Amino acid sequence: MGFTVSMPFPDSKTLLAPLAPWFEQVKRTLPWRSGNLDRPHADPYAVLVSEVMLQQTQVATVIPYFLRWMARFPDLAALAAAGEDEIHGFWAGLGYYRRARNLQLAAAILAREGWPADLEGLLALPGLGPYTAAAVAAQAFQWPTPALDGNAFRVTARLLGLEDDPRRAAPALRAWLEPALAAHGPSRLTQAIMELGATLCAPAPDCRACPLNPACRAHREGSTGRIPPALPRARPKETELYLVAIESPDGWLLRPPAKRGLLAGLWSWPWVLAGAAGAGAGAAEGGLPYRAVEGRAWPGWVQVYTHLRQTIHPLALRLEAPRAAPEGLCWVGAETLAALAMGKRDQRLRGHLEQPASFLPLGAEEWGAALAVLN
Repeated sequence: MGFTVSMPFPDSKTLLAPLAPWFEQVKRTLPWRSGNLDRPHADPYAVLVSEVMLQQTQVATVIPYFLRWMARFPDLAALAAAGEDEIHGFWAGLGYYRRARNLQLAAAILAREGWPADLEGLLALPGLGPYTAAAVAAQAFQWPTPALDGNAFRVTARLLGLEDDPRRAAPALRAWLEPALAAHGPSRLTQAIMELGATLCAPAPDCRACPLNPACRAHREGSTGRIPPALPRARPKETELYLVAIESPDGWLLRPPAKRGLLAGLWSWPWVLAGAAGAGAGAAEGGLPYRAVEGRAWPGWVQVYTHLRQTIHPLALRLEAPRAAPEGLCWVGAETLAALAMGKRDQRLRGHLEQPASFLPLGAEEWGAALAVLN
């Protein structure tokens, strides 16, 4: 299916000219934003960190993480030399933890080889896709490299009246935007488009305040509600599990960080699927092959990831005597537990452990879950 607007598009330099003065009036103060948008950024590393953090994460969430990160890892060399556990500790809670690993890998390359001289060099860095590389290039170095994310696609699709998925027109949109970036300033116009999409040209737009509404085809034709078209989303996979904290004289039983996967680089509590706990559901405390002196449970919650929804049932056991760790798990000293990098799900159970014990008895299936972890 083709596009419903004719090619070539209207001149981008003229169409987007009102964005620059509008942006100067309304731009938010952000810790990574340069005060002089006519020159290359004084600290390209800050731009890189912010753009990686902003992948799949909102500005308000990123700001405190960015400030803490820059205080601890103020430059490429500091990040390249940092330990993996410390890096994940400062990233914990932002999600998509592969970003932190890729950011350190990129920092190591840049500290060793220097910043690349073109967009292709940025694209070769770990974790930098077409949007992030172009956003860094425009904001850090004033290269006229159009950065197309969800906000930019929405703005350009409405402005030009693209009835189909604008991502299919990405090459044409980049070619169309490049002269406007060169004319009005790559950093300024890139951030202006981002700002417009994040504030006024949102999924439910505020067209009355938009500086582009006289030229916006979707606004003129009353089609902002259907442009860009809503894309079907895959239904997230549903799972139900017991998240189990087990303590013994040797410390806490934990799963060490994996190199890949949803929680790569993070420590996590052992868990079993709710159905898998049934094999030991008939076990009572006295029937277990060890002595548990305390069992606790808390109300559960639903942990939501991009493609996954986990129904979590948190519980904890304290064992009377030491016991060998099952394969894939290890005992970690209680004194180090608070410093371990964990994801939000596992942090939440760690927080429960710091509360006064409830001493509520565990049910049969909860004993079965503990048995499944330990055997």
